[in-house]
Amino acid sequence: MEYLTDTIILLSAAVIAVPVFQSLGLGAIPGFLVAGVVLGPSGLGYIQNYDEIAHLAELGVVLLLFVIGIEINPSRLWKMKRLVLGLGSLQVLITGGVITIIVHEILNSSWKISLLIGSALALSSTAFVLQLLTERKGLSSEYGRPSVAVLLLQDLAVVPLLAFVSLMAAPELTVAEDVFLALGEALIILVLIVIAARHILNPILNRLVRFGSPEIFTASALLLVLGSAQTMESIGLSMAMGAFIAGLLIADSSYRHQIIAEIQPFRGLLLGLFFMSMGMSLNLNLFLDNPLVLLVVVVVLMAVKFITLWPLSRMFGIQGKAAISVALLLAQSGEFALVLFALAKGMGLLDEILFQHLLIVVLLSMLATPALEKLAYRIFSASRKSNATIPDVDIGRTEQDAKPVILAGFGRMGHRIGYIMELMMVPYVAIDSDASLVDRERAEGKSVYFGDAQRPEVLRAVGVADAPLVIVSIDDLEATERVVSSLHSAFPDIPVFARGHDIIKCRDLRALGAHFTVSETLEASAELARAALLHMGLTDPEVEVALKNLRKNYYEKSAQVFGQQAK
Repeated sequence: MEYLTDTIILLSAAVIAVPVFQSLGLGAIPGFLVAGVVLGPSGLGYIQNYDEIAHLAELGVVLLLFVIGIEINPSRLWKMKRLVLGLGSLQVLITGGVITIIVHEILNSSWKISLLIGSALALSSTAFVLQLLTERKGLSSEYGRPSVAVLLLQDLAVVPLLAFVSLMAAPELTVAEDVFLALGEALIILVLIVIAARHILNPILNRLVRFGSPEIFTASALLLVLGSAQTMESIGLSMAMGAFIAGLLIADSSYRHQIIAEIQPFRGLLLGLFFMSMGMSLNLNLFLDNPLVLLVVVVVLMAVKFITLWPLSRMFGIQGKAAISVALLLAQSGEFALVLFALAKGMGLLDEILFQHLLIVVLLSMLATPALEKLAYRIFSASRKSNATIPDVDIGRTEQDAKPVILAGFGRMGHRIGYIMELMMVPYVAIDSDASLVDRERAEGKSVYFGDAQRPEVLRAVGVADAPLVIVSIDDLEATERVVSSLHSAFPDIPVFARGHDIIKCRDLRALGAHFTVSETLEASAELARAALLHMGLTDPEVEVALKNLRKNYYEKSAQVFGQQAK
């Protein structure tokens, strides 16, 4: 009953705090953090079982690292290689180096601890920044794309940093040996990932999809994440690294979108619990004892990151105002710093006072992020108004690649639509629930993934929120109705194109939210009539006029029937 009471209190706080903070334009993460502070020992003290909640909250970090690992796929990195490997690497190295020196001089700490703190604080908040950019629809903007590139490199840097923290527990090693071994472990891990993904994991998932139930697939996805996390912890590394590796294993798999859809609900809830646990662990008395000092530290941290990123962005061809926006957007520290500091504290590398001060600095910088994001957007918008044209940043045409047409179903009709899209050089991503079809099409280089298009989570994972439109090309008419209805409910602004068997089915699909419908019987009849009339000697223009009138009358009748039905 005690755990049930704590669960009810946590859910109630989240339900109250998060909508309030979102309505204020501050985002969900500050809502979770503040809710945790209010419930924890420094606030009202409602939650007493903090240690048990913290262990459960670690699963949120595990699932976060897993999803981030999935989203780091080689093709995306290659398209953005100049900014990822150039701008991202320099940002982490220079910012981390400067903060390391400052920490060593001010705190008089060892170089190992200083390097850990500097590297962790150099990382920005992937979860927070991507959420704000998505809400602003700015992922493909001149400042959004470089920001995403830097975040991708920071995500990759988590692997050697997690290994570095684990190796720091071995006191006989020097700083150079720690860094060398951490990088060596990261390289070995990446090689093993390629081998395991190609020869072990994908065949296993293929068999589970063919012979297992949807529930078994969900259980398999969770087993993959938690099993990898437990394996890494058992060999002396961290659960977060294990989850990240599990994500990398299936980053190029045809099952990645379906697995994301299975994991996403658990990830969102447990990640919110993680931020609440960080808020609960915060000692407000330490902040109240030296508020000005800690605020100055936060300002210095964000100033160092800003001063580093601004000229680096300009050096990589990002225009003046857009470069300022990038630097402002990534000036905070993030959740990976919290993960690394919590891991280091658990290993006895950080004492309680230092951990609390670092926690306060990170949380305050995250709380300042919404205001910085608004400022970054205003500066960028002002530059757009003052310049008729803004040169684009060459990162592999990711703006076009980021917004493909979504094909729900890749059977006979979907395959033909995909062929037409390829002829017109229109990018598309297809989802189909037939594993053998997906394997066959991917072997030919098609952008086809396994997934159940009737589930909004799968469509959301494949990027339907940013898609220009969705074409429902499923052979099953009942499934088509369910997909159209689901799309209209979850994404009402996305145009949906679908086919119906006849005028009645077209009417039903329009009523469910389809933007445009096509009748199978009409189009088949039209093509048969065309062939017969041409065979009889009529000219092609005459036939086209007749078929045009036929289609016009048919679809006008369909629209009238739909209008009467709506009334």
